[in-house]
Amino acid sequence: KLRNATGAYYEFDTRIEFSRFLKYSFNRQIPSVLTNPASLRYSQWIDQGNSKNISSICNLYAKDGQPIVMHGLEHVCITPDLNTGVYYKYDLKKTLILLKHKGRQVLISVSKQTDVSDVGKKGIILGSDNDWNYYYSAETGSTKTGLGWVKSYIYDYFSVGVYLPPNSSSSMVRSGVFSWIRAGWSGINFAETRHVIRGLQRYARSSKTVLESPKLPPPNQVASIYLKLSSLPRNVLDDKYAALQQARLQLASRKSSIGTSAAKQGNTYNGTSKEQILSELMLEYFKMNLGKPSLLANKDI
Repeated sequence: KLRNATGAYYEFDTRIEFSRFLKYSFNRQIPSVLTNPASLRYSQWIDQGNSKNISSICNLYAKDGQPIVMHGLEHVCITPDLNTGVYYKYDLKKTLILLKHKGRQVLISVSKQTDVSDVGKKGIILGSDNDWNYYYSAETGSTKTGLGWVKSYIYDYFSVGVYLPPNSSSSMVRSGVFSWIRAGWSGINFAETRHVIRGLQRYARSSKTVLESPKLPPPNQVASIYLKLSSLPRNVLDDKYAALQQARLQLASRKSSIGTSAAKQGNTYNGTSKEQILSELMLEYFKMNLGKPSLLANKDI
């Protein structure tokens, strides 16, 4: 427990060189969702002077006694929770520290939620969570039986992640993540340590699946696709995104009545930011490359 929030620690190793880990995980031309597809719907840096530069830490190298420190503000939307099916949006203050320690480059990431999240809304995990297909409704509440009525929030969230090679000659990255959350309804924290651990395991599983895959495209290829998509006219991007949303809705309609109610409301994605659209389309491209079932055809990316 810390600051009335429930905490946990989780550690795991990923078979990837540290420099490549940074190129995929902290690159302005590779959306964060691609290395965290089971936990993150999208993330977007909010311009506050050097906020955009924080994602270029992959190009930097710390020297002895000269840590590199960057600060930023990130807007995030997470995937439906494993326990409740609820998804949330909130802002994070983030600090990245790249330093050299005993001959090794080490990255420390510190995140702190700025305010209470938006009210939680109903989402659906479409099939296996390992396939990274999710449906996001505009309806407040939870898909868990008996909790459809709740107005839930993440009241506070903060974490510290430490990433480093286990030794100076290792081609592996060890991730140690400390995470705390206070979430629930009516001001009561219903988060338990097992929930936090389960969320961290979910993150680790999807991150390892991506970064350890022999089918993982090189960083420059991923960046090239991102730039290609980014250069398309907004109306073309909107059409591609509409096709993705329709595919989600059709799949959700077969699995739950939530899809039918959403269809009656009409589309719920007017005013969606360009960065969110790019992130979600890029994930479909990634799934195709890694052999995962995609909701779009190759021609739609």
